[in-house]
Amino acid sequence: MRYRVFYWIGVFLVIGMLFCVPISASAAQKVNINSATVEQLEALPHIGPKTAVRIVEYRKSHGRFNSVDELLVIKGIGEKRLQKIRTLISID
Repeated sequence: MRYRVFYWIGVFLVIGMLFCVPISASAAQKVNINSATVEQLEALPHIGPKTAVRIVEYRKSHGRFNSVDELLVIKGIGEKRLQKIRTLISID
């Protein structure tokens, strides 16, 4: 009986660790905002179709982004949204 309790505690601990470990941005490929397509940008959390189109249009008319912070000029991207995606994007 006691071994069953320890077994289930171990199972729950392992499951808990699997769901609590954050996935780092380095584990996943970052999206290059200077070359990404609308579809690739839409795959980012908190970036919808309209915002993705605005990013691509801005890039076409103004050239490459020099900094991730330059996304702040895009309508629909403010400080909070940028902070949420900052680790998922790059300019390289």
